[in-house]
Amino acid sequence: MNYFVDENGYYGDFGGAYIPEMLYPNVEELRLKYVEIMQEPSFQKEFQNLLKEYVGRPTPLYFAKRLSEKYNTKIYLKREDLCHTGAHKVNNTIGQILMAKRLGKNRIIAETGAGQHGVATATVCALMGLECIVYMGEIDIARQAPNVARMKMLGATVVPALSGSRTLKDATNEAIRDWINNPVDTHYIIGSVVGPHPYPDMVARFQSVISEEIRKQLKEKEGSENPDYVIACVGGGSNAAGAFYHFLDEENVKLIAVEAAGLGVNSGESAATSVLGNEGIIHGSKTLLMQTKDGQITEPYSISAGLDYPGVGPLHAHLCKSKRAEFIAITDDEAMEAGLELCKLEGIIPAIESSHALAVFKSKKFKENDIVILNLSGRGDKDLDTYIKYFKL
Repeated sequence: MNYFVDENGYYGDFGGAYIPEMLYPNVEELRLKYVEIMQEPSFQKEFQNLLKEYVGRPTPLYFAKRLSEKYNTKIYLKREDLCHTGAHKVNNTIGQILMAKRLGKNRIIAETGAGQHGVATATVCALMGLECIVYMGEIDIARQAPNVARMKMLGATVVPALSGSRTLKDATNEAIRDWINNPVDTHYIIGSVVGPHPYPDMVARFQSVISEEIRKQLKEKEGSENPDYVIACVGGGSNAAGAFYHFLDEENVKLIAVEAAGLGVNSGESAATSVLGNEGIIHGSKTLLMQTKDGQITEPYSISAGLDYPGVGPLHAHLCKSKRAEFIAITDDEAMEAGLELCKLEGIIPAIESSHALAVFKSKKFKENDIVILNLSGRGDKDLDTYIKYFKL
């Protein structure tokens, strides 16, 4: 079984590039050049230098002693929350801004849900002196106000998406419309492993620095590059793709992808695509998608702005269908309690997205000697208002 993208842009049955004719030149230019550009020594030198000096990599692989004692297993946290901007998103935006410059693009657009990708995009645009427009659902703008303020401080224009559910899906729709209207000078920095080929593969490659570091760090700490489990939350799935990447062919490393069950998988207020989804096309790729019998997209729901996407990236759809990864759905309540538990046991306030991954320890039993890596994809600053209201702090 192959878990990497094939020459046609597919992961098994999923992927491809289902795009309007107007976008074909942009996507085709990227497809023909992205691997070649990424492999240029000058690109790698600049990328690696920025990851080290600007982003603050490598991020620590932290042994969570008190959490491990509570659940009687060895738990390591990959501290992506310590990246500049507060999440893993910046790994990808650094790579894509360098890609855009080499393609001669001087205007950048992006979509964002939780706001972390928007902040990371605005950050690199400020760094490189490029115009930045970020599309964000009106509901997400309200619940992620600190990140909206950050984007504006960094010089970005934040455009609200007022259609549909006014969340991430709709922000993505608006960004694609912008790209169709501005095909020559604009590069669209997609924030997750979604969209038409080559985006899912390109984003996964930029995020694969996470699993690359995990292997080196675990070798130092445990004498082996491979853990027993790698756990990550999945909305579109870029942090999970990065954490899983170098373990995809290591069949002895079990992969756990954690989705948002919202108010419950069967409540009608959920984002558990692996359970509720069927094959369909969204935002330029064939994947698993929550939809009605006649193909209308079902509105997703999660307390986490970064996980309420109605699909998953095509890599994750393939990992789910092939059963290479185990998919677990976690409710709002379970995630919030797990986030608070990490605060009190380890002194780390996680993003609510990451809290979904942390909740797995209550629903799944691990062995005492298992080495479990959990990708702590972001910090909880952006979610303080949600935590405050939920726990009545």
